[in-house]
Amino acid sequence: MKLAEVIHHDHTLIPIINRFGIHLGFGDDNIAEVCHKHRINPDFFLAILNTFHDTNYFPKEKLRHFQATLLIDYLQKAHHDFLQDKLPEISRLIKNMAKEHPLDEKTTGLISDFFAGYTNELTKHILREEETVYPYVLQLEKAVLENKMDDKLHRQINEDPITSYEAEHENVEEKLFDLKNILIKYLPEPQNDKPAYHVLCELFTLEKELNEHARMEDLILIPKVKSLETILKNKKS
Repeated sequence: MKLAEVIHHDHTLIPIINRFGIHLGFGDDNIAEVCHKHRINPDFFLAILNTFHDTNYFPKEKLRHFQATLLIDYLQKAHHDFLQDKLPEISRLIKNMAKEHPLDEKTTGLISDFFAGYTNELTKHILREEETVYPYVLQLEKAVLENKMDDKLHRQINEDPITSYEAEHENVEEKLFDLKNILIKYLPEPQNDKPAYHVLCELFTLEKELNEHARMEDLILIPKVKSLETILKNKKS
């Protein structure tokens, strides 16, 4: 299938495709040709696209067979997209929407503050993964591949395994529901609905992408890490 046809079929996949370093202007190249040019694993690329396109499609076992480095590289690019593009864009749209409600500073201020707090919480969550969880996963995979583990990693497996992260892995995406409800149910009737519509559309898109992101971490990455930890524990014992 030509990649252009994929986008015509589901344009919401454009940001997902961008995370692989693929940008518009790829002509009539099919998926295999585009992946070859960008040195992308085509099976992993298709699995990710299909996962986002169809909520009923989620090949857990297939995705778990890919190297952790592939998964983490993709997840990190998604993090960059959230922090550098999506959150700032929604913040800008909220400020623009506030201009349509100059007489209701209380409500618009509430929305702005709520989203600022959510952004701060999500940023902390992402930094925790980037600085602590992902490096740990890569160390585990390297230790398994090289059949070599140092004492520091061995202690971490026993004292701070992935289950400790799993227990605190709050589903920060759920808080978007409250913000959407404020806009849908309680926003004073504006003269122009379009700014609020734009904010809502972006919030729904962000929510979908964050839910898929969390699903990959919870159902693919964490089980894979548990498997790596078990392999290393058995070798050490």
